[in-house]
Amino acid sequence: MIKYTDTQKRIAVLLLHESKTIDELHNQLNIPYDELMRELKPMLKLDLIYREQGFPPKYKLKREISDTVKRRKKMAEEDKNKIRLNAIIEVQAIEENLLKKQLKEIREALEKEEFFQVYDVMEAEIAEQDEHYSSYLEVSLSAKNLMALMRLMFLYGPTSVEVLKPEKFEVEMGELQEALMAMADVVHSYTEYIAKKLSREELENFNKQLFG
Repeated sequence: MIKYTDTQKRIAVLLLHESKTIDELHNQLNIPYDELMRELKPMLKLDLIYREQGFPPKYKLKREISDTVKRRKKMAEEDKNKIRLNAIIEVQAIEENLLKKQLKEIREALEKEEFFQVYDVMEAEIAEQDEHYSSYLEVSLSAKNLMALMRLMFLYGPTSVEVLKPEKFEVEMGELQEALMAMADVVHSYTEYIAKKLSREELENFNKQLFG
């Protein structure tokens, strides 16, 4: 996932409603000019902002970026879910069309979930590796509670999760009990499935690797 610095986020907020000159940004951010230019360059390269014609030139946030920021801000204000996070969900398939279908199905499933509030889903370019195709989804979403997190982890299997908030998360005993039981059920189902597919020797080797 692309990481933006705190200064770049502040720049985006300042440019959300109107364009500004380098002097205006400098005065409002209260940082040295050389540091400001270092922050602006990658934003220009990523096509998040652009320079308007005229003198002195003004920097402006791209319309689609501005619309996205406003939409996400409105969603955040109305969002009652406790947990906000970013996740990466990797997908592989032996055919490119099959991979595209799987990516579409995952995106649609996430957006239909009552346990989540999906802010954005970004699809990476498809890469061909050996005899298969791969891609991934960058998902920004909020989760209702601990059970919702368990659902995300077990059903969608993200390879990376970044928790954005809260800094501290308290769980009531009943909610924890429910989540642990759901986790136990899923693990038990996986264990039964694996036991049926592996021979006794393969199962013993698997357990040795798992438990050391």
